[in-house]
Amino acid sequence: MAGPPRLFVDAAGLAAGQTVALTGGQTHYLAHVLRRRPGDPVRVFNGHDGEWLARLEGLSGRGGSARLDRRTRPQPPPAASPWLCFALVKRGPLDLIAGKATELGCTRLIPVTTRFTDMPRLSIGRLRVQAVEAAEQCGRLTVPAVDEPVGLAERLTDWPAERSLIVCAERGAAPPLTTVAAALAGRPAALLIGPEGGFSPEELDALRKLDFAHLCHLGPRVLRAETAAIAALACWQAVAGDWADGRTEPAADAPF
Repeated sequence: MAGPPRLFVDAAGLAAGQTVALTGGQTHYLAHVLRRRPGDPVRVFNGHDGEWLARLEGLSGRGGSARLDRRTRPQPPPAASPWLCFALVKRGPLDLIAGKATELGCTRLIPVTTRFTDMPRLSIGRLRVQAVEAAEQCGRLTVPAVDEPVGLAERLTDWPAERSLIVCAERGAAPPLTTVAAALAGRPAALLIGPEGGFSPEELDALRKLDFAHLCHLGPRVLRAETAAIAALACWQAVAGDWADGRTEPAADAPF
């Protein structure tokens, strides 16, 4: 993206003249990768108060700071964006899912375990870092929430009844995702992606009995878990999400 680099900051109530802290990782990236110096412009956002133009003040290996100048993009109202519920996979594909789901507008990442889950060594902090970096890159003004992993059955016991769960199933009769997405357009929804081994027959039977669950398929080919997650989110956004309705956030190329 053209213009000053974008940074997510963990600060509340952004306002003109405020100084916000930068992490050591951010200052290392700015100073040693982008060759930025004190006085150079950056753009910052915290997920609540829009995007701000700021000037770097201090850069060191332990952190730094930037002083806010003016707001360049207002925070949009909350949108009915999809959640992504996904079975855990290996670290590389997991990183890909977190980053691409963020780019595709997902507002909540919900890792779960299933019968055929090959349980990796999971770092929720790492997933959050992937989501933050993707949000900085793609221009969105929010960062998706990342849940702690739990078993699928446990997660569904307190599922919000108003949010439809679209189950991307690789076996059994089901309509295509495009049909399901068109029927549920305008309603809160979450997409559920299984593990590499797929859902067990018992899991699919249990899902079919849930009033809020809708089974669908993703075409004639068996997709890897990360491919299925990306394809399902893209399909949902194109048919029932912000690709169909236009921008839900102000344009990212506001003049500076």
